[in-house]
Amino acid sequence: MKEIKITEIENIRIGSAENKEAGTGCTVIICERGAAAGLDVRGGGPASRESELLKPMAAADVIQAVLLSGGSAFGLDAAGGVMEYLEERGIGFDVGITKVPLVCESCLFDLMVGDFKTRPDKAMGYAACEGAEKNNYQDGNFGAGTGASVGKLGDKSLCMKGGIGSYAVQIGDLKVGAIVAVNARGDIYDWKDGKKVAGLLNADRKTFADTEEAVYKSYEVIKNKFTGATENTTIGAVITNAAFPKSSLCKIAGMAHDGYARAIRPVHTSSDGDSIYALSVGDVKADQDMVGTLGAQVMAEAILRAVRSAESAYGLVGAKDL
Repeated sequence: MKEIKITEIENIRIGSAENKEAGTGCTVIICERGAAAGLDVRGGGPASRESELLKPMAAADVIQAVLLSGGSAFGLDAAGGVMEYLEERGIGFDVGITKVPLVCESCLFDLMVGDFKTRPDKAMGYAACEGAEKNNYQDGNFGAGTGASVGKLGDKSLCMKGGIGSYAVQIGDLKVGAIVAVNARGDIYDWKDGKKVAGLLNADRKTFADTEEAVYKSYEVIKNKFTGATENTTIGAVITNAAFPKSSLCKIAGMAHDGYARAIRPVHTSSDGDSIYALSVGDVKADQDMVGTLGAQVMAEAILRAVRSAESAYGLVGAKDL
């Protein structure tokens, strides 16, 4: 097994666009030739577009792009820019008079930083596609990870900066990679040794508190879970050059959530919208369960890359500066 760049997986281009001052952005994965895709949502509050396309019973065999975005549900407008970019280039489902690009999108909540009235829109979605022409993707405070944060339980000044990260490997002809925007309510751990690397801070903002322990201090029912606890959601994708249909990719996406569970605690809460896409962009023959197992590993590593690449911003401390 050798490490490769996520952009070394064939038949994809990845681009980002962001507004650093406003603290938001989006990241697009373009598959011009089309990609079979699956989706598994484990969080209770997802903001998503065209997710029904990825159910095995839906007619569409492939999609042309996945967009990961900030802006909460407002950010869903950015997919219009991706559709415009692809339609201009004749990419999409042929309906005779034009081609309709099939674009799936998931958004995270980053309205708590920067300017909450500035969100990813059609223009930013289009700009991300232009960035994909040069594969301008970077780990850290870019694209969907621009305004991301982690460890969000209680005082907002005690959370840390999140970001977007990627990791990919190759075994023989098989390539499997992950890209993920980490905006978790929980703390982030190194999946290899169990050590915490980012999350809820103590009042000194120099040492770690423990989000799980903080949760356990009270079992009182929260009557309205959507008050003060909605600023979360980790969204990502597993990408492979192995050939799979939608049903297998939904299973692989589900197995990749084990990577979330290894690296984020707590995870998949009712106030997170945790979602993972799985994309098949090649024709290599591989075992579904092997790719799903590897998908969980590369996802856990991508989460680490996201927080370790994040720069301090918007009053939030990055892991590299702690």
